[in-house]
Amino acid sequence: MSFVVLQNIWWFLIMIGVMILIHELGHYWAARFFDVKVDTFSFGFGPRLFGFKKGETDFRFSAILLGGYVKMVGEQPGDEHAGDPRSFQNKPRWQRLIIVFAGPAMNVILAVAVLTGLFMVRFPKIPSTPSPEIGYIMPGSAAAKAGIKAGDRIVQIGGTANPTWEDIDMKEVASAGHPLSVWIERNGERRLVTVTPVLDPKTGAGFAGWEGQTDIEIERALANSPAAKAGLKAGDIIVSVDGQAVHSTPKVHDIINGSGGKPVQVTYSRKGKLATAVLTPMLSETDGSKEWMIGVNLEPHVVFVSLPFPEALSESVRENAKSATFIYSFLRGIAERRMSPKSVLGPIKIVQISGEEAREGAIAYFGLMASLSLNLAIVNLLPIPILDGATIFMLIVEMFMRRDLSLRVKEAAFRLGFVFLMAIVAFVLYNDISKLAG
Repeated sequence: MSFVVLQNIWWFLIMIGVMILIHELGHYWAARFFDVKVDTFSFGFGPRLFGFKKGETDFRFSAILLGGYVKMVGEQPGDEHAGDPRSFQNKPRWQRLIIVFAGPAMNVILAVAVLTGLFMVRFPKIPSTPSPEIGYIMPGSAAAKAGIKAGDRIVQIGGTANPTWEDIDMKEVASAGHPLSVWIERNGERRLVTVTPVLDPKTGAGFAGWEGQTDIEIERALANSPAAKAGLKAGDIIVSVDGQAVHSTPKVHDIINGSGGKPVQVTYSRKGKLATAVLTPMLSETDGSKEWMIGVNLEPHVVFVSLPFPEALSESVRENAKSATFIYSFLRGIAERRMSPKSVLGPIKIVQISGEEAREGAIAYFGLMASLSLNLAIVNLLPIPILDGATIFMLIVEMFMRRDLSLRVKEAAFRLGFVFLMAIVAFVLYNDISKLAG
């Protein structure tokens, strides 16, 4: 096993360990608050490896570190200690609901706290207008077929007026095969067009073929590439290529690849001063296809600022709320077959990404942790037996019925949920291996 793979596994275990610890602490603290006896606090599943006993609780590390649990007295119906006054089943339903909900809630708090800390250090501010302007339309794409052109402004998409590009992206990825009503503004006139995003086989999400207009910055110039040899470096803003103004990454790629290997003239801005370089593209293979490239990684130009705590907290809550909405739209899109489940990342892929983000730096790594913690919370709240969401759902049903569901129903739901989760695990593992194998 290579050193990089071991690194990836190490950083993944640290990340998932923090999220599991926070999640189970939520259950544990809530249980103790309502005086429920906790037998075991386990980090991992399976046989006990080592640990210590504090009070009446056995804090342990178990053999399989991909998860954890808090075992409360009388947690399962029919438990021999169910009659204990301090058992989980003997507590009022509203208290049990809070104890179960506390785990996912702690993951949400972790996501908000981590992003708040990151935004206090480095908040990416992208210059934008209330109604985004389109910088690029892919030929033959859904947007092109709808008659949209570069320079048009999207002033409304679906029911969202004055959308940001985040709003537009969320609508786009969740609408494969579903028509979107889009109001655009061109030369001072508004017009309504219908765009039907297609399902992108690579991402499993909807794709319309448009890109927002923004300044394009060089994130990195690859060593010994034409760009590096010509003196271009990170932070330079590309203004034009062969005399054509560029405001999107795909536009830069199209012009360079369309050169057929002939020299291209790149005008760029460095610290406010314009400069020009002539580069001869190199032929490079990407995803099985050969393209002409100058050897740069490009990204939208952003200005990084440090936010005070109140603003950082507000931005963190807003960002997490948008992410949660996107996750919900994504899951709904899969259920309605508008998005492909192949776009779901499994543990193998997450292990790989964890290592990559850790090597990129603390900000990238903690940003991934915040994202995964929010995902963990939302997935746990799904009404799937074995997950917290199913227990919450059944408690709410019982509160309305004013009686317990039968033990037979609960056991059947548990077995069904276990089979369903194992099927999902098998699928995402197969999906990850398929992606790695190409």
